[in-house]
Amino acid sequence: MSHLAEAILSAAQALPEGGLLSAKEFLHVASRAAVDQTFTRLTREGKLMRIGRGAYASPVVSRFGARPPSTEAVVKGIESASGEVIVASGAAEANALGLTTQVPTRDVFLTSGRSRTLRLGNRIVELRRGNRWQLVLGARPAGMAIRALAWLGPEQSASALKMLHGKLPPAEWAAMRSARAVLPSWMARAVSEASEHA
Repeated sequence: MSHLAEAILSAAQALPEGGLLSAKEFLHVASRAAVDQTFTRLTREGKLMRIGRGAYASPVVSRFGARPPSTEAVVKGIESASGEVIVASGAAEANALGLTTQVPTRDVFLTSGRSRTLRLGNRIVELRRGNRWQLVLGARPAGMAIRALAWLGPEQSASALKMLHGKLPPAEWAAMRSARAVLPSWMARAVSEASEHA
């Protein structure tokens, strides 16, 4: 095995599950063409997995064989590598908060970065650029509630907010109220009305 391949594999194995590598990190070792060829060869041999354009990760090896890293681990890896905010979509948040029994069929996340598609084995994970208001409170429960409300829409907001008032700790309800200035007007109004009736 070449010195370059060894360097790439040892860097990949030092990362936690879902940690991502890119060719750019190895341009001090060899030319771009050599680095790209080595990444391609290591992927073909099953030692690395191509997750997205220019992004690679180590497969997770267990006694049952190799599997792709978990979606959550890859999302965390992207967040720590790029500094992006990445959160679950409104459909997933509504399900997690018990506002719907509908389970999303696709893995969709909202990101402060660019939209892109990731491939984790046979799973497709979609990262869609989100609006600032969708990301404003991040992954905390108040942020989850905002994305769930956006997915449910104005018609279901009053009943959803009634349920959320019982589920969210007071600090999270207060955080959601404090974000009203950046929310779409229908949602800001619904949160205000729900607060008055609480």
